[in-house]
Amino acid sequence: MRTAIAINPRHAAHDEPRHVEQAARLHAITAALNASGLRASLLEIPARPATEDQLLAVHSPSMIELVRWSANRPHSWIDHDTYTTSASWDAALMAAGTAVAVVEAVVGGSARNGFALVRPPGHHATPTESMGFCLFNNVAVAARYAIDHLSIGRVAIVDFDVHHGNGTQDIFYTDDRVFFCSTHASPLYPGTGAERDIGSGKGHGTTLNLPLPHGVGDAGFARLFDDVVIPAIRRYRPDLILVSAGYDGHWADPLGPLTLSVAGYAALTRRLMEAAEEVCRGRMVLVLEGGYHLRALAASAMACLEVLTNKNSIVVDPLGPAGESEPDVSALIARMRQNHPLLAG
Repeated sequence: MRTAIAINPRHAAHDEPRHVEQAARLHAITAALNASGLRASLLEIPARPATEDQLLAVHSPSMIELVRWSANRPHSWIDHDTYTTSASWDAALMAAGTAVAVVEAVVGGSARNGFALVRPPGHHATPTESMGFCLFNNVAVAARYAIDHLSIGRVAIVDFDVHHGNGTQDIFYTDDRVFFCSTHASPLYPGTGAERDIGSGKGHGTTLNLPLPHGVGDAGFARLFDDVVIPAIRRYRPDLILVSAGYDGHWADPLGPLTLSVAGYAALTRRLMEAAEEVCRGRMVLVLEGGYHLRALAASAMACLEVLTNKNSIVVDPLGPAGESEPDVSALIARMRQNHPLLAG
């Protein structure tokens, strides 16, 4: 089976060129994809808009109506950093629905794994609020759809964006059918994602936060995934792995204080792909989140896509490593292994 991709065709008019979350981001990825020669080997899934019922499964009616109302104007702001244009309603519906379409293809068996290349991003959108450049929570909509309509019992969402996926956490914090794991720089926007936040009620133990000191890069992430993230996934045993794939942890990114490289992102994807092969028949879908240095974003997304098509592929890193020393993450790993319910004992 092939790797599936789907690209949001309505994203371009959701654009503010003075804002870092701009149409040029996805244009850079698609240009790199076309230049690579890889596109012909992929299974391209038609994009489609989310239904309002799919949105309502994770968002409140009032939040959905606010996005619709805001997008009736040529240009508006939902908060100080989240803009809309007259095309944003269509773009946001298509972003969420396209994530659902790729998940459906993978779960249905027509694709081995997949990548939803969408914007606007989604992981900051909470049940009641659009924020942080995000209108609807694309990965959450796809996860809930998989559980409610595709006979998926458990979903693991791994978020390696440099910012904490506060919206995804809030949506599933009490739901034991979704394991949410976030690696993120701390302190950094939005200021959430503390180690002590591990879920509540039925969801106790199904949230895993790894707040990282500034400067952590390839070596630290490799240790965190080997010693914490992958063991937690093995213990949870999901039927599907979704990845909030944000590339703003790259050392060149203007917003992120971490030091991952293109090769580092490929290595993380390879680890997750191997875990998916072990626990859920390889079923894994990446959903694009952040990443604001256009060259690093395009190269990182393409490296991950190359790994999805062939986990043994040799990835060329055009930007190279950060070349900086990293802070030690040993203490964080030890605390997680001692205290988190999925790892302790």
